Amino acid sequence: MNETESAFQRLYAVIVRLRGPDGCPWDREQTPYSLRECLIEETYECVEAITENRSDHVKEELGDIFLLAVMLSYMYEQAGAFSAADALQGVCEKLIRRHPHVFGDKSVRDSSEVLANWAKIKVEKEGRPPKDSLLDAVSSALPPLERAYALQKKAGAAGFDWSSLTGVMDKLAEETGEARSAAEIRGASQKSGDAASAEAALREELGDVLFSAINVCRFLGFHPAAALQDANRKFVRRFKYVEKRMKESGALMDKENLALMDAFWEEAKKERG
Repeated sequence: MNETESAFQRLYAVIVRLRGPDGCPWDREQTPYSLRECLIEETYECVEAITENRSDHVKEELGDIFLLAVMLSYMYEQAGAFSAADALQGVCEKLIRRHPHVFGDKSVRDSSEVLANWAKIKVEKEGRPPKDSLLDAVSSALPPLERAYALQKKAGAAGFDWSSLTGVMDKLAEETGEARSAAEIRGASQKSGDAASAEAALREELGDVLFSAINVCRFLGFHPAAALQDANRKFVRRFKYVEKRMKESGALMDKENLALMDAFWEEAKKERG
């Protein structure tokens, strides 16, 4: 047994103990349903660590993901649905089956042909019915930003895409203009009594703006979530600088001191980027 196999067996044994009669009350109370948000949270924390290129942090977050994966598998094992070994064997068999160019005698030219074979194997060898639409392959459980990006990638891969940067940027400008108009109409409608429909129209236009901004990121080869995460970090860094300078000046953080806060914000941009 090598070191990795030994470590996995140890993790499995620890989880069995935690879920056992003499284990931890909190761990015994958990269900697959209760761990859903933990799984999402830990995955995003791992993504953040990878983005920051911090291998020590990545190691820790991957450990948490391993923990949740084995914990969930063992829960289903306890329920008699399947075992952790079943899940591992299943993914091994799937990988071998879907990589005949590695484990068989099939040849491929490039990664695009690998993906085409992958989709063909799912239908012909695994018996999965072909999707009514290419977009049906994108999970509706994805967070909205991630789903929009995945939907656009699927459509783009089928040739339904902008031919130039000008087109996709013009679309973003168009949607931004429509959102501005909808916001102005909503302001006027609050006096006329037709606020509900104006509110719905504005919400729709704002959704279009977000969708178009995601499309710009995708078209230029950036993942929108990563770009937004960078923007979040920049905002936090600058806002903390403003808080620090406001405290030093003895001024309160409120709307009456907005001009001073704006001045410190500009300082933050010059000094810290």
